[in-house]
Amino acid sequence: MGIRIRSGMAIVAALALAGAIVVAGGAEAAGWVPKEPVTVIVPGAAGGSTDLLGRAVEKVWSKYCPQPLLVVNKTGGGGVVGATAVARAKPDGYTLALGYGSGHDLVMPHIQKVEYNPFRDLEPVARLSIHTVVVLVPASSPAKNMKELIDLAKKEKRPLTASVGLTAGAVDLVIRGIASTTGIEITSIPHKGGAEAMTTLMGGQTDMGGGHPSEVIVPLKSNRVRAIAIATPDRDPSLPDVPTLIEQGIRFHTWGSVKGIAVPKNTPKEVIAYYADVFKKVCADPDFRKSMQEISQPVLYLGPEDFGKFMVQASGDYGKLVKQLGLEPK
Repeated sequence: MGIRIRSGMAIVAALALAGAIVVAGGAEAAGWVPKEPVTVIVPGAAGGSTDLLGRAVEKVWSKYCPQPLLVVNKTGGGGVVGATAVARAKPDGYTLALGYGSGHDLVMPHIQKVEYNPFRDLEPVARLSIHTVVVLVPASSPAKNMKELIDLAKKEKRPLTASVGLTAGAVDLVIRGIASTTGIEITSIPHKGGAEAMTTLMGGQTDMGGGHPSEVIVPLKSNRVRAIAIATPDRDPSLPDVPTLIEQGIRFHTWGSVKGIAVPKNTPKEVIAYYADVFKKVCADPDFRKSMQEISQPVLYLGPEDFGKFMVQASGDYGKLVKQLGLEPK
């Protein structure tokens, strides 16, 4: 009996070894595979839209990568601190940036000097999502769309007021762009962040405001604010019934806040290819897509080459917008 058990154990061990060899051989054939935990830096606070995205990735990560994913929030400088940490990390495939394409990558460098260069110091891996800016009015507003909001401004012959989280932030750029394009006067009122700006808007203390869908979905569902426009060229899949500014005759758009993955420059090509494949599978995963739907974040995957081209275009467009709005450095 004992001999049988040992024989059985030997067979199991042999099969396990054979399986390990097969897995290892497959991994080698497929290219680079991480051999220790992978850290992804979120350049924002826990609970923010980028952090929520990171947690959604974390839930399905083990299906596609043999090593655990460590989600680390590194805040400060409007995202610059976290992005700089990745830019200065070893290009060994164990440190990733989440949120590549946010304002600190695409807008801030056009306005002020930042500690890293998003194109020279980082390499694009994959685009996961775009967080659009949705234009909002308080529930008590008589305006049901952009035309009615503009008519309100003209009828009352006064500047509109807009709650924004930060000066020159994503929402502020949209507000300034609407004012520049339509010719109506809008005064942005900056707050300490999006949460405070939303409180002001819900209280009816300003005429309009905005935010990313995942950040405003709760007040939207509780009918405390009304969505009247999306600022990206296409509608946001998470708010499919809200028309774009362009659809309403306002020839203006932004690229929202892009949420992609990047690695330090000089990371080997096979490492980038490995993660591009992993994130492509993550974006196709039904559980991930369900999580993203629950937090109102559309899944908009692009691979390294297409994402790199998109980043160049978006940065150029934001540069033109910053100049148009008079926000460039003096």
